[in-house]
Amino acid sequence: MNAETHINYHVAALYHFAYLPDYQDRKEPLLALCKAHDIMGTILLASEGVNGTIAGSETGLQAVIQYLSSWDGFDGLSAKYSTAEEKPFFRMKVRLKKEIVTMGVPEVNGAVNPGQYVKPENWDALTSDPSTIVIDTRNDYEVAIGTFEGAINPNTKTFREFPKWFNQKADEIREKGETPKIAMFCTGGIRCEKATAYVKSQGFDDVFHLQGGILKYLENIDEDKSSFNGDCFVFDQRVAVGHALRESDYIQCHACRMPLSPDEVLKAEYSEGISCHHCYDARDDEQRKRYKERQKQMEIAAQKGVTHIGSPS
Repeated sequence: MNAETHINYHVAALYHFAYLPDYQDRKEPLLALCKAHDIMGTILLASEGVNGTIAGSETGLQAVIQYLSSWDGFDGLSAKYSTAEEKPFFRMKVRLKKEIVTMGVPEVNGAVNPGQYVKPENWDALTSDPSTIVIDTRNDYEVAIGTFEGAINPNTKTFREFPKWFNQKADEIREKGETPKIAMFCTGGIRCEKATAYVKSQGFDDVFHLQGGILKYLENIDEDKSSFNGDCFVFDQRVAVGHALRESDYIQCHACRMPLSPDEVLKAEYSEGISCHHCYDARDDEQRKRYKERQKQMEIAAQKGVTHIGSPS
C-alpha cells in the first residue's frame, strides 16, 4: 500500500424513537452482530428506542443499520454518515438505559407528539422569520465552538437542565402574550426531537426541529449559503466537524472534555491529558497528579500499539 494512502473510517450516528418493550433482550444479539463486523462505538437501548454512534467498514455499518431497521417500528431509523481519518472509537458497547437521551422527565417520550420536522433546505427560511424563536438544545461547551445565527443559548451543562430552563423561558413568553413559532436544533436531531415533545407538553403548538440536526445541515447546505457559524462538536475522536462534515482542527481536553482550538492549546494552562484554561482553576494538585499518571499510561500504551482503558471513546 502506498505510504501516502489514507484509510478512512466510516462513521454512522443513528437514533430512532419507537416503543421497544423488550429492549433488554436485544442487547446481546446486537452486540454480537457489531463484534462480528468489527464495529466500534456505543449504542443505547431503552423502552423509547435506540441511539448511538458507531464506526467501522461501510459494509459492517450497513449490516447493523439493516438489522436495526428490521425491528418493528424502526423502518424510519435515522442514520447520518461521515468519515474519519483516525479510528473514532476503541471499544464496542451496547448499554441499557431508561432513556435513549436523558432529559430526566420520564413521562416525556420523543415518539409521542413531537414537533414538526424541518428539512435542512427549509431551515433558514423558518429561522429568519422574526416571529420564530430559535433554541440551541445542546450543552454550553458544544455551543461555544459553533451555532446558528440568532439562536438562543440556554447555557446548560447537561440536557437534564433543559426543562427547567424552558419553563422559565415559557413564563417570559406567556407574560408577553406571544404565540411564537419555536424552532430547535441539536447535533444529530435526537435531543431537539425530544425537546419538542416536552415543549408541546407545556402548551405550545407551533414547534419545529431540524431534521438530521446540524450534521445533516452541514452536509446538505453549501458553506456560502449557510447560517451556521463555526464548527459542530461531535462525541468521538474527531472532536468537531465543519461544512461538508470535514474534520476541524479542534482537540479535546481529556480533563474537562472542552473542545480546544489550536490557539487555546498554546495557553499556559494547557497540558495534554491534564488541564486546559477552562478547568485549570477547578482542579486541585491531587486531581492533576492522577490525570498526569493516566496520560503517562496512555502514552506508554500507544507506544506499544495498544489502547489504554483510560483513552477517551
